[in-house]
Amino acid sequence: MPVSRALAPVSAMLTLMACLASAQSPPAGLWSRLADMPSLRTEPGAAALNGKLYVLGGSTREIDDLATALVYDPVKNTWAAIASMPRGINHVAGASLNGRVYAIGGFTGKGPGETGARRVHQGAVDVAFEYDPATDAWKTLPPLSSPRGAIGAAALEGKVHAIGGRGLDVKTVPTHEVYDPATRQWSPAAPLPVKRDHMAVIAARGVIHVIGGRLDDRDDNVGLHDIYDPKTDSWRAGPPLPTPRSGGQSALVGDLIVVYGGENSKKTFDEVEAFDLNTNSWIVYAPAPTGLHASAGATIGDIVYFPGGSTGPGGDAITAALRTFKAR
Repeated sequence: MPVSRALAPVSAMLTLMACLASAQSPPAGLWSRLADMPSLRTEPGAAALNGKLYVLGGSTREIDDLATALVYDPVKNTWAAIASMPRGINHVAGASLNGRVYAIGGFTGKGPGETGARRVHQGAVDVAFEYDPATDAWKTLPPLSSPRGAIGAAALEGKVHAIGGRGLDVKTVPTHEVYDPATRQWSPAAPLPVKRDHMAVIAARGVIHVIGGRLDDRDDNVGLHDIYDPKTDSWRAGPPLPTPRSGGQSALVGDLIVVYGGENSKKTFDEVEAFDLNTNSWIVYAPAPTGLHASAGATIGDIVYFPGGSTGPGGDAITAALRTFKAR
């Protein structure tokens, strides 16, 4: 028998095995690292507007509550400072709507009247700010109904939703309120079915998805997926996050809600999972190049941007890196 014919079954088997392995391997997506921010920054807010990325507040090892804000131009791959916020905050939620950028809630590192070293998740504030890129100026909005940090925020149908978080007593809350720029007022909405903070909050196709988060402690991570419909002011359950976690970063890109990273008391997560709005199911991607938490996510085009954060749990290994992910 000719050698080529003798090897044919072996070759066919190897091809089949390669195809099976490929079919079983999770998609990797495309990761890149672009220009670092001018300085280290963890727990900022972020929002994309008019093709640029805005990074709001946060903290460092030395400063509990940064008031500084930055804008990134992906065409030039450069950073620039913009006007500082009226006050410094970390664990702030970012959103964009109608040509404006919003910074909502946060912590200051110290409770009322406290001095001395920073304490994580202390000093919740009820602030809300609006930034106009045309004038490079911030406006102070009416306050939230109560001080809260680690809130999730999302813009939907001309309004900004502020959901969950934890208050001055460092306990999580199910609070959900909505800001209407037309009336400059906050109004209550149906609370989260399960109170939590440090979760993903994403608006998509007329509803808001609240995914993952923690109940109180960072080891109380959950995979809950709740979906809010503003037409009925009600919540329904969605398919849970495959890997329960909190403190990660997330964004909507196309028809995918990407959830990357997170933390518990021992590690940062490198898991990358995306909820497919078309199939109502989760896609599990290959692990990211590094674990990360305390960043924020925002999308420009078909790329998700993750500025800063920490590669270690808590405030360990704060970074200035700008990481990007392309799902497809």
